[in-house]
Amino acid sequence: MEELQRLFDYNRWATRRLLDAAAALSADDLRRDLKSSFPSVLDTFTHMLGAEWVWLERWNGKSPTAFLETAALDSVRALRARWDLLWREQQGFLDGLENGDQTRDVAYKTFKGDPDKRALGDLMRHVVNHATYHRGQVVTMLRQLGQTPPPTDYVRWLREGT
Repeated sequence: MEELQRLFDYNRWATRRLLDAAAALSADDLRRDLKSSFPSVLDTFTHMLGAEWVWLERWNGKSPTAFLETAALDSVRALRARWDLLWREQQGFLDGLENGDQTRDVAYKTFKGDPDKRALGDLMRHVVNHATYHRGQVVTMLRQLGQTPPPTDYVRWLREGT
């Protein structure tokens, strides 16, 4: 369980760094269509947040049929506030895990209603990997908008001792 806790600590650190960088963007740049998987920095962050929420819901035995409502998430400040709430809930879940829980199966339904079942540890690693993928997209978008994004490498996190 320690490995998974460390991955989620890293995940939060890296996402916070990019949220801090995105806070320097104008409202127009935050929403600018940059032709990526999700059009804008805001849309990409919103997707990342939604995915973390969906997986936490699934780990808790629920099967949402769609992402959380995101209309109010129209700024970096709003994203941070909602993410902070989610991260507190996520940390509570992590704190309740015991050794061996990472191998237990989590049964859930996909958005299409198809049943699936995977080991909790695999699903947790997926969440961090998914966020890393989209953080890379945000880094590219920030560069396209003339910003210098901060490094978010795992080794950087280790070096900083966080």
